[in-house]
Parts: sequence; structure tokens; C-alpha cells
Amino acid sequence: MQIEEPARRIPLAYDADVVVVGAGPGGFAAARQAARMGARVVLVERFDMPGGVHTSGLQGAAGPGVGGIHTELMERFAKAGYIYTVTQDTLPDWAGNPLSHYERRHKPDAAFTRASFNPEGAGSLMAQLLEEAGVTALYGTSFVDAVVEEAPGNSRIRAIIVENASGRQAIGGRVFVEGSGTGELAARAGVRYVRGGGAQPKTADWDGIDRPIPGGLLWIMDNIDFAATVRHQKSAKDPTLSKLIAEADAAGDLPPGLYRPRMGGSNVYGEAYIGHPTLDMSPMNADGTFIIWQNVPYEWALHMDDCAEDEARAKRALRGFIDAEARFLKKYVPGFENAHLSNIGRFVGIRDGRHPIGEHVFSLDDVLSDRRFPDPVTTPMTKTFFWDEYRKHTFEVPYRSFLPKGISNMLLTGASLSFTYDTIFMVMRNFPWCTQTGEIAGFAAARCIEKGVTPKELEWTAPYF
Repeated sequence: MQIEEPARRIPLAYDADVVVVGAGPGGFAAARQAARMGARVVLVERFDMPGGVHTSGLQGAAGPGVGGIHTELMERFAKAGYIYTVTQDTLPDWAGNPLSHYERRHKPDAAFTRASFNPEGAGSLMAQLLEEAGVTALYGTSFVDAVVEEAPGNSRIRAIIVENASGRQAIGGRVFVEGSGTGELAARAGVRYVRGGGAQPKTADWDGIDRPIPGGLLWIMDNIDFAATVRHQKSAKDPTLSKLIAEADAAGDLPPGLYRPRMGGSNVYGEAYIGHPTLDMSPMNADGTFIIWQNVPYEWALHMDDCAEDEARAKRALRGFIDAEARFLKKYVPGFENAHLSNIGRFVGIRDGRHPIGEHVFSLDDVLSDRRFPDPVTTPMTKTFFWDEYRKHTFEVPYRSFLPKGISNMLLTGASLSFTYDTIFMVMRNFPWCTQTGEIAGFAAARCIEKGVTPKELEWTAPYF
């Protein structure tokens, strides 16, 4: 059954040079850079602050600045007192601990540095930076659709449709930036894309189901005595808390599926994110505070970026898992007796969404063959690929991966760049890179406005970073 919606006129609320959909790291940086170069910028964001999964989603991953806006952010976060750092000296017994999300593969007592930023404070500061740059940021505004003028070869986006407290509105622009993180603008504009999970290698253990790399909901507990937890791990010879989990399970205190074994397999991400056999946590914000991962069960094969039913199921299940895990930790695990749940992310982070098809689809073959391009956006980068036994690979990315096929006036950023799923999952969706790609897109958009050309007509020959 279908409902026919009567034709209606939608007011044009804004007309900008550059319109950015989504204020994650990519969209934020694109908006800030374009505005600083003099473009009239409107940015739409469904949540109440910029930063995406790193603020609204609580990820808060801090680290050394990689240049440009990312370095500005790290410096401003530090100056505001929002960055918290631990080392092997301040958090002993963390390196090599199986409860650690990041450092569990380290050797015990190995040197490490783990930095995070306060998501709420950082989001507020990022909002100030957009205001400072002159960006018109519309929070609590959901992107609904794109109005596309069809043309042979490359069509053109005329406006986007949004909904907020004022109802349904149109926002016109000359250049549009995809900052949703899930390729939503590209999809609504008619750009072809590969669905999450659809490009995974079909190995001998493949059962015919295309499973995206599962998303996760992050949450925070305060007032944890981690030293007491370590004492239990050592004295009870229970490093993964498996004895306590079994005890709670026998007492009926754990719902089915909360703690589940990691699944094996030969796909590119191996066992990563496809099991939750024990507590999965990382220090954050202050001593005694930890962020905890709760991932969607991999076997459910949920496509949360393009299926409302899947998204709703994930949110229902993960909220229930978090409630059950918090109760289990307080009741059974030494060190958590006085802990309390203080924050849950505003949305389930999506690790493997739509992958728009661009003028160049960047792939692992580009990396492994050390391919060079006439339109590099950065000097050759060196990143660690954990699927390849933690080997470092040096590569460069072409500007053409920012240009979706079929649309002349759109620029892609971050996790919505034109990449194969394996490359983007491993190294191309982190905070520094998404911020860099956003800054590049913002620079390109502003240059297009200056020159009166489309992104595909813009000549690109030298690295930005």
C-alpha cells in the first residue's frame, strides 16, 4: 500500500554558496574551511552539536594534530582542558589487558599513551568555532531529500530538503558537501553506491549473507576502581571476567546475546567487532571513568544506514544490552560497586555504510601497488593496516575520489569518500583523516565559488596537506 502525498510548495529558507549535510568531522571541517575562505555556508545537522560519532556518539578520540583544522581542534581542546591522557605510569596493568579496547594486544607493562577528549565539551567548542567562522549551522535539522536537475553526463543538485522546528524547508546552493558519514546525500541525489557489506570477499566460509561491519553504541561509566578489577583478574585467574560472566549467566542475570563469542572467518576484518565475549572499554575524561563498547551482533547483518527497521532493532537491543551490562558490572565485578552509568551515545555509530561510486574508487590495490596519481590531495601517507599483520603502507589519495559519478556539484568527505569498504574501514574513517578530507572539500568548494566552476571542473594538481 502507498500513500500519495499532495504536491506542495516548499519555502526556500536559505540560499548559500556551499551547503554541507552533516556536521561530523568531515562536514565540520568543510564548513569551517569554506566559510573562512569567504563562502556563504549553511550546514545542517540532526543532532545538537557538531562532531558526529566523536561527540554525539561519545568516541572522543584525541591524538597529535595532523595539520590544518585537526591540529587547531586538538590545540583548542587542550587549552579548554578537554583532553585526558593516560600512560603505563598513570594506568598500570592496562597494556595487554584483555578488557582494553585499544591496548589489549600490547605486551603487559608496555609503554603506551591513550588520549581522549570530552565529547560534550568538545562538541560545544566545535559549535563555537563554526560560529566564529561565520557558518550558518542548523542543529536539530534532518536532511530529507535532494532536488536534482537532470542533465546528460552529470546532473546538478539545485537544493536540499530538510525538516526542523519550522517544518519542511528547502536550502539552495551552488556546491554541496556530503558530510553525513553514510553517503545519504549522495544516495538521495541518485549517485550509485555499494551497500555496506556488499563488497566483502566471498571466501570459502561465506554463507551467502552480506554482513556489514557492525556498528556500535558507546556508553560511559564513572567512579570505577580499576585497580580492584585487576586484583580480581589476577587472584581469580579470570583475565576476561569469564568466571564472573558464567556466574551471572547461571543466575539468570544476563540476557541472551550480551556476551557472545567472537566469530572466526577470513574476511578482511577477521574477528574485529564481530563478538562481545567480555567487557570492552577504554579510559576517558578523568581517572576512574571509562567508555565502553556495545556492538551490534554481527550475525544479525543489520544495514542501519538504509533500513529503518534495522536501525530501530539495533537501538532497542543495544540499549537493553547496556542496561544489563551496567547492572552485571555493579553486582558482580570488583571495582564497579560504586560505578554509575553517566552517558550513552545519541546514536549507533555505523562503521560500514554506503560507499558512493566516484570518478576514482580508491582500493587496496592502489595501496599495495604504490599507485601514484596526477591529482593527489595529500603527500604520500603512511598508515598501519591491522589486517596485514600491522604492516605500514605508504599511499596517496586522488581528488577524483571526492567526486561522485553523475553529479557535477557535490564533494564527498570522510567515510563517504569513494573507497572500497576494506580500505575505508581500516584506515580511512578515523577522526584525523575525516577532518582532513573535510578541510580539503571545503577548500575545493570555496575555490569553485571563487572561480565560478564545478568541483569536477576544478583543476587539482598539488597536494593540500
